[in-house]
Amino acid sequence: MASLLFYQNPVPLNREAHKNLRVKPTASDFGFAANTNSVPLAAAEFYDAQKDYPIVFAGQGDDIAPVALLGLRQSENLFIEKGRQWDGDYVPVFVRCYPFVLARGNAENSDYLVCIDEASPAIAKSGGEPLFNDDGRESDYLCRNIDLLSEFQGHMRRTREFTQRLKAAGLLKEITLQVVPEGTEPLALQGLQIVDEVKLMTLEDAKLLELFRLGELGWVYAHLASLRNVQRLSRRLNRRLAKAA
Repeated sequence: MASLLFYQNPVPLNREAHKNLRVKPTASDFGFAANTNSVPLAAAEFYDAQKDYPIVFAGQGDDIAPVALLGLRQSENLFIEKGRQWDGDYVPVFVRCYPFVLARGNAENSDYLVCIDEASPAIAKSGGEPLFNDDGRESDYLCRNIDLLSEFQGHMRRTREFTQRLKAAGLLKEITLQVVPEGTEPLALQGLQIVDEVKLMTLEDAKLLELFRLGELGWVYAHLASLRNVQRLSRRLNRRLAKAA
């Protein structure tokens, strides 16, 4: 299963058990993600996401993957204010999928199951969008979300291949992001990795051409450009600290 993050009680969607459930659209209430300071990001999202968020790589070994940084402190999303709306031009797909998520059935079964977070505040018995029609078939709303999950899963599979290529070429380097908010102790985010631009510039022609032909070189530069957003995140934090004071 994807990193749980804001998913508290994800269970496989069941046509009988969930036939009467409805889901209120989350587009105007992202409170469920208020305590999440990063979310998984597909490489196909880099061009849109790099306008708002620093894109870095997190994890170890084969589990390393790109994430969008939403905050600089633990359990804090700087893109959600008290109004619970998302203060950014682009909302990552992982967030938009909530309260749905894909999970593997079991160790013997490689198929994915559509799950729903039964603890989600968006779930209701009345109001909102139905999950199933009166005849028991998936509603249009549920079908759209399943399509979104499937598309995202495909993009994440492609992203894993991209990340492994960067790793195999020795292009990822570990960094510590250091930020000094106004009036508080310095912050240091460790265990993050970024593309080493110096190594990229000296990469052998064949590997560089491969990245270009696969359409991945543009993703690399979108990632590098996104790192400027660390300072923008720092300014967001300063504004939040000033309000709290």
